[in-house]
Amino acid sequence: MGILFTILQAIPSASSQGILWSVMTIGVYLTFRILDYPDLTVDGSFALGGAVSAILIVKGMDPFLSLLFALMAGMLAGVATGLLHTKLKIPGILAGILSMIALYSINIRVMGKANMPLLGEDTIVTRLSFLSPSKTVVALALGITVSVIVIALLYWFFGTELGCCIRATGNNEYMVRALGGNTDNMKITGLFLSNGLVALSGGMVAQQQGYADVGMGTGTIVIGLASVIIGEVVFGWGEHSFAYKLFTVVLGSIVYRVIIAVVLQLGLKSTDLKLLTAVIVAFALAIPVIKQALRPFFAAMKSSAVGKAG
Repeated sequence: MGILFTILQAIPSASSQGILWSVMTIGVYLTFRILDYPDLTVDGSFALGGAVSAILIVKGMDPFLSLLFALMAGMLAGVATGLLHTKLKIPGILAGILSMIALYSINIRVMGKANMPLLGEDTIVTRLSFLSPSKTVVALALGITVSVIVIALLYWFFGTELGCCIRATGNNEYMVRALGGNTDNMKITGLFLSNGLVALSGGMVAQQQGYADVGMGTGTIVIGLASVIIGEVVFGWGEHSFAYKLFTVVLGSIVYRVIIAVVLQLGLKSTDLKLLTAVIVAFALAIPVIKQALRPFFAAMKSSAVGKAG
């Protein structure tokens, strides 16, 4: 009973973390599912958002305004990756790796050191403390609000001609080129939006946890993929609207954080979290193959049951 109570206590905190990270997960969804682009820039752009937001707050900027600059910094990082891929013809994975490596040094340059504490500084959490004395409640309220706004804006944007062209580029870029579309510009725009959202999430997480660190983005792409896949597997059965698919991504981020919190409470070492994440992603990706392999078994069971009933 003691372990169960401890687990239940950890769920609200994990959910608040998940909702803040969900904005990053939406960004990963844009490149991974919509653009069909393996973008590893996010490991660097997530930390970039935290670094930019933290240094601007320390310099006296309003914490909400600092998030806008974090968003723009992430967008520039996405454009850099897009230019490397489209103009210099560097393969997508390698272009993302190059940007990620470069951003490590850039993030240290931005902060002037590897870690920037925000203790005693005015952050979004302290600004919204009038909602509740609990930081968990404040983080939940902020994350839900930002997630709803982001989903609404993306739902509108991907219904426009430009948004539809980006989605078409992800589905079949050769067809888009045949119709006269510029797929290079579509990829750059998709990376622009994706990394902007990733950096925005990084800025919020940095303010919520009270510091920005140059290594805070390590493994972000894997966490994002795990959240996307969990959301699709658990909540994404059948045909749904684009807005609902984005909503499942948010839920997947929350479920992922809850799973991590529960496993930690059960005694797993924090150093094993990357291994757990890799196992979760591998299993989720293998589900379609497993279902296909088990289909004859379930068909045989069904026919056997019908035969007995007859």
